[in-house]
Order: sequence, then C-alpha cells, then structure tokens
Amino acid sequence: MHRFHIEFIGRKWIWFSISGAIIAVGIVAMLFGGLKWGVEFQGGNQFDVAFKKATSVTEIRKVLTTMKLGNSTIQPVGRSNEYLIRTPHLSKTAQSNVKNALNKAFELKDISTRDIGPGWGRQVTDGALKALIASLLMLLLYISIRYDFKMAVAAIVSLVHDGLIVLGVYAAVGLVETKLNLTFLPTEVTPNTVAALLTILGFSLYDTIVVFHRIRENAEHIGKRTYSRMTNDSINQVLMRSVNTSSAELIPIIALLFFGGETLKDFAFAMLLGLIAGAYSSIFIASPILAMWKETEERYRLIRQKLASAPQAKTPIAPAAETPSPLRGEDRGEGAIPAQTSEEEADLTAPKPQMSAAQKAKKKKKKKRR
Repeated sequence: MHRFHIEFIGRKWIWFSISGAIIAVGIVAMLFGGLKWGVEFQGGNQFDVAFKKATSVTEIRKVLTTMKLGNSTIQPVGRSNEYLIRTPHLSKTAQSNVKNALNKAFELKDISTRDIGPGWGRQVTDGALKALIASLLMLLLYISIRYDFKMAVAAIVSLVHDGLIVLGVYAAVGLVETKLNLTFLPTEVTPNTVAALLTILGFSLYDTIVVFHRIRENAEHIGKRTYSRMTNDSINQVLMRSVNTSSAELIPIIALLFFGGETLKDFAFAMLLGLIAGAYSSIFIASPILAMWKETEERYRLIRQKLASAPQAKTPIAPAAETPSPLRGEDRGEGAIPAQTSEEEADLTAPKPQMSAAQKAKKKKKKKRR
C-alpha cells in the first residue's frame, strides 16, 4: 500500500509565518479593545431571584435579550427555580425594569440586588495564572528528565503559541462583532474561558509528546539522515494517529458548542480553538523548533556536513557520435549480438599454447580418478 509523505520540516518558515500572522492580528485586535471582558472581570449587578413558575436559563436569557442584556451570566443555584443573574452596571431605573420584566414573565417569588466589583474575576485570574506558571515549571522539569531539555522548551513554546492563538482569535472576532454591532460567537472572556485555556494545555501537550516520543525512538537509528529528515519521517509516521485523536476530541466539543446552551458556549468555543491550535502546533511549531535546535549539536551538525559534502553519483557520459555502433552493421535488429572489440578479436585469433606431455598425462590421471 502506498504511504503518503508530507514535507513538514522543509517548509517550516511557511508554518512559522502563518502562526506569526495570526498572532500579530490578534495582538493588534487586543490593542484596539477586541477582548470583551465578562461581568466577573468588570463588575456589575447581581440579582438573586426565585420564581413561582418553572423556567430555564434559556427562557430567562430570552427575556434579558429584549433589554440588550443577553450576555449576562445566568446560573441555577440550590433549589429549583432559583437563579443568580449577573449583569453589567445598571442604573436604578434599569434594575427596576429588569425586575418588572422577570416578574411579568415568570412571577417573582423573591429577588435581591447588589453591586459586585471586579474582585472575584481578578481572584479567579490570579489563581489561574499561579496554576499555569506552576504547571509549566513542572512540565519543563518532567519532560527534561524523561525526554530532553530541548524537547521540554519546544513543548512549552508550543503551549504559549496555543494560548496566544486562542486569545488572538477571541480579540479579532470580538473586534469585528463590536464594529458590526453583532453577536454571532461567544467571545466574552469569562471564568469559563480561563478554565478552557488551562484545559487546552493538557490536550496540546499530549499531541506534542506523541510526536516527540517517536522522534526519540527514531533518533537512536538515525542512519544516513539529518536530524531534520528523521524528524520529518517521525511526524509522517504518527500523523494519522494525531489526526484521528484530534478528530475524536473535536466531535464532543462541537456538539457542546451548538447544543450545550448559552452557559457552556464560551467554554466550548475556547476549547475548540485550543484543540485546533494544539494539533497544529505539535506538528508545525514544536517539531521544527526542536529539529533546528538539535542540529546545532555537534553530532547532528557533523552528520549534516558529512551528507552535504558526500560525492553525488556520477552521470554516465554518452558515447560520442562517431563511435561505431556496438552491433555489427549487418546484424542490427532483433537477435543481433554485440560485436567484439579489436582486443577481444585478437584474443580469439591468437594461437592457444600447446600442453607438454607431462601436463597431458596429469590431465588423464585426473579424468580417471573422476
């Protein structure tokens, strides 16, 4: 069966350029205010409500959407028909309108309102950053011991790449939504987004380790190959495994994005972006960085120099036009036999040396023994 072979390492600058362009667009979008922070990070108002009628998060959101508060955070709490609603900062009149609209739709049993600051969101962010830094340091240590320090650094670089890609796309899409005054994707940064970013690290690292494990195995039998060539061969060997694994991971995330409800859409969207970026970076970012760095080592540098300086196979020189044909003129065609050269003809016409009587007697004895 024919196996396809894709050149990944040889086109590394193309992959680096694609990632750099996406990250640059994302940074520009962030500078122009593309990231939309949720209520947890900006502060706002919190409504603790209990309804007499049975309802759902979707129905409550429909009511709030009519008041341009569709992006509010709605969470069921404790008992049935009790919900916590967080909105941006509202005036007293706007708060009263929210209460009246909810009462008209679902009959309020109890409601209380209070102002909330951005402290809770900052607390979540600080905790997430501490967890991120600690996990990266432990990953760096573990991969360095288990595999190689350069592999560890390449893996960490790919994780940073994935985070920048996700935030960049969030900012770019959010900026477009702001300019067009539309909301077609959940691009608001919430605690769910932060949780998704941390979850992404595990999935992305798994893909990278699968590739690195094969590279380490093949490096022991590198043969007459450069490290880059061996790395490229290793990627092709595990490519279908990476594709199948990533596809299996994406299916439930896509289902969650479309059918998981408003509460989980921001988490699913961030996970979707992160899984795609992680599958991409393990092959197109981490592996080329590793190959470039490893070839600075003396062993692999000497292999590259030796292969580069090896003499190429010489191309046979065609006979000159005046050289006579290797076939006799009268015998050209089917069944023709090569003509002997003058030296061969001389050997055939030369008289054979005569054997002496002793040699003839010795030859007869050998025949009798047989």
